[in-house]
Amino acid sequence: MYDKTFSKWHSMSDQSLAIHIGGYIKHHRLEQNKTQDSLSHAAGISRSTLSLLERGEPVTLATLIQVLRVLDQLQVMEAFEVHERISPLALAKAEKEKRKRAKKLKTNDPEKPNW
Repeated sequence: MYDKTFSKWHSMSDQSLAIHIGGYIKHHRLEQNKTQDSLSHAAGISRSTLSLLERGEPVTLATLIQVLRVLDQLQVMEAFEVHERISPLALAKAEKEKRKRAKKLKTNDPEKPNW
């Protein structure tokens, strides 16, 4: 895979991030032995637009998604999944409110004495 670490991303400029994304696209295109012409045609974009993307120039988000789809690299979208997290205080409150014991149910069955 691509060997930049996540920890350095926050200090990278927008242009550096775009170049990094372009390098990712180019790496996977070459790994799959696809030309810019064949990839751009399959993605429904122009070759010049793909070239811009690979160089880190501005392109639309839709273009990036189309290219990722053709390269079968949509798993990068997992980074954008939202996972609901519960705060430690809310967890402690929920634990406190959790039932600790079961109650014996009262029955109205005349054959069974209800003591």
